[in-house]
Order: sequence, then C-alpha cells, then structure tokens
Amino acid sequence: MTTSQIAAGTYQTESQETALAYAKVFWRLVPFLMLCYVIAYLDRVNVGFAKLQMSQDLGFSETVFGLGAGVFFIGYFLFEVPSNLLMHKLGARIWIARIMITWGILSAMFMFVETPTGFYILRFLLGLAEAGFYPGVILYLTYWYPAHRRAKIIALFMSAIPVAGIFGNPLSGWIMEAFHGDHGLAGWQWMFLIEAIPAVLIGIVTIMYLDNGISSAKWLSDSEKKLLTREIEADQRQTGAQQHSLKAVFSDLRVWWMCLIYFAFVAGQYGLTFWMPTLIKSTGVTGALNIGLLSAIPFLCAIVVMNLLGHSADKHRERRWHLIVPALMGAVGFAMATFFAHNTVLSLVFLSLAAAGVLTCAPLFWSLPTAFLSGTAAAAGIAIVNSVGNLAGFASPYMIGALKDLTQSTQAGMFVLAGILVIGAIAVWLTPPKMVNR
Repeated sequence: MTTSQIAAGTYQTESQETALAYAKVFWRLVPFLMLCYVIAYLDRVNVGFAKLQMSQDLGFSETVFGLGAGVFFIGYFLFEVPSNLLMHKLGARIWIARIMITWGILSAMFMFVETPTGFYILRFLLGLAEAGFYPGVILYLTYWYPAHRRAKIIALFMSAIPVAGIFGNPLSGWIMEAFHGDHGLAGWQWMFLIEAIPAVLIGIVTIMYLDNGISSAKWLSDSEKKLLTREIEADQRQTGAQQHSLKAVFSDLRVWWMCLIYFAFVAGQYGLTFWMPTLIKSTGVTGALNIGLLSAIPFLCAIVVMNLLGHSADKHRERRWHLIVPALMGAVGFAMATFFAHNTVLSLVFLSLAAAGVLTCAPLFWSLPTAFLSGTAAAAGIAIVNSVGNLAGFASPYMIGALKDLTQSTQAGMFVLAGILVIGAIAVWLTPPKMVNR
C-alpha cells in the first residue's frame, strides 16, 4: 500500500491518478479540519476542568454544574439545522470561520461568570455559536469523499477529540495552576481566556485557507476535479442517495432511527469527557496538572482504537459489528470503573476502555446516514441527527450531576450510561443491513 493510498482512505486497487487526487484532498483538508475541531472541542469541554476550581470559588453544586455543562446543547439543538442549511447555501469557508470566531469570543467571556444564571446563559449562547460546526464538517466531507471512503476519514477527523484530551487536559491543568492568582484572576478564568484565543485566530485563517468544494479548489488540476466529481456522482447513484425535500427528510423514519443510535453514543461520549477530571480526582489524585496528565491516558488509547477500527470498517465494508463492539466496550468500561472508584490504576484502565469504545462509535456511525442522504437532504439530515443526538450532551452531564448530588457517588450515573450504550448497540444490530454496510 502506498502513502497516497493511505492518505486517500482506500484499500482497493485504483489508478495512480485517483490515489494522488485523494491524497492531495486529504493533506489539504483533514489536518486543518482536525486542528479546528481540537480547538472547538477544547472550548466545549474545558468547563469540566474549570469545575475543579470554579465550583468551589462560585459555590456551584454538582447539579448546577451538570445543568450548565448540558445547557450548551439546548442552544446547539435549536440552531444546528438552520446553521447547516446556511453553510450549504453560503459555503463552508465563510460559515465555519464565522462559527469559530463567535465561539472564541463567547468562550473568553466565561472568565466573567459569577452566578449560575450567568453560567447558564453563556453556555446556551456558546451552543448557539458553535452549532453547525461538527455536522457542517461532516457535510463538507461528503462534498469530497464517496461513502465507502468516509469511515476512515471521519475517524481521522474525530481523532481531534482524543487529541484535545491528550494535549488539552494537561494544558488546562497547567494553566489553572501556573496562572492562579495572577492579576487577581483565578486559574479557571485564565484558562477560559487563553484557550479562547486560538479559536478566533484560526477562524480568521479559515477565511483565507478553506475551499467550498471541488470546483473551487485551485490546488487541484482540471483532470483531478473531473475525476473526483465523477466519483461523488457515481457514489450518489450507487447508494441511492436522493436530493429529496426537507419535508421528506423530517418524515424519513431512517433519519429518526439514526437519531436514537447517535443519542446513545453521544451520551457516553459527553458523560466521559465532562466528568473524567472529577472521576480521576475522586480516586485520590490531587493537583490540576496531575489530573490533566492522567486524563490524557484514556484519550491515547481511544485515538489508537478509533483509527484501527475506522481502517477495518472501510476495508471490509462492514459497519454493524464495528459499531456494536465499541459500544459494548464503552458499557463495560463505565460499569467496571464504578467498582474501582478509589483505585487510580484500575479506574484508569476501565476509563480507557470506556474512552476507546465511546469515542470510536461516533466516526463509524456517520457512514450510516451519509450513505442514503446527499445535497440539501444531507445538510438537513446530518444536522437533524446530530442536533437530536447531541441532546444527550444536555441529558448526560445533568443526569450524572443530579445523581451525584443525590447519592454522593458517580456510580449510579455510570451504570445508566452503560445501559444507554447497550441500547445503542441493540439499535445498530436491528438496523437493516442495506443501511449499515457500504
């Protein structure tokens, strides 16, 4: 296998021109989109690290924090479909830049939070600002890659989540310790300010760097543009993807079935990312930097597993078991971590299993809805699935916080997350094969 074939995301025999064209697309787009998502995800979940100081400084209960962490997804839910439709109409270059700049400004404003109400309002507005980034990128990748190539590419793009954890968690811990008290500001205030700056800067770069699609890519030759366009058109004919109306998308039962599956996977993902610092702290670890360094370990495991399974899913054109197995891994990891809540080593082992499972599910999942939707239908369908599924981002942190206040333990919340992931695995198993294997 050549380097070009690896970058192109294909394991089949193909012409050198095809391999080179997809390699150029990969190196031009995927690393940059990953960088954007690392910044986005860090600004979305760094509130989990801020909690280590913020809750004590401001007197926030676990329920207040969980609700504030989750209310982000209410704003996200409300604006996601309109955002994706606007991106499809206005182009990714301008729209993704707009998203990054506005969320960077709002993220910095968290340094001024003093009350639960202010916390809730800013989290809601941050959700509005960021809505459309992730589904917009998923839609954007459908402009460049046919269905049978997407699992690996999306897995690589979503490697940004564990990368954000690997580098972002130690960074957040270091900022909170190193800057605490400087100019009268707490460590968590400095963290929000410093980590918001890259979003604004990269947003400005996006305007100059990103292309809206194949036809506007000056770095592709005319023959490469024609080749890639033919592949996309052939894929749409082969998979039966349709340019049907928005009304048809909302009434398509397949879209709502996808929502159910994705809700289960997102519940596990955000239960992990928002609460991992607290879970590790509860094992007896002290110091924000130490917690950050240990929090990187599960994400290191996840980045390996999600890319191995992404390669495997595309190679074998099989999605069902490539989704069921990691979902069950996540369920086992959450359930077993509760039994070793006071043992740092064993808790990390099972949190690593949970991270590898839940973070692998999402990139493999997106090969399902993108296989039967295209054009405006894809813009709306992807946004519907992502927005409804991401309501789990509201429910999961709030549920864990409320149960922790009620029981003085995260055990009940972890068992609920495990059960939700099992439901997601069953839903994938019940999905018709023609919707699963592409």
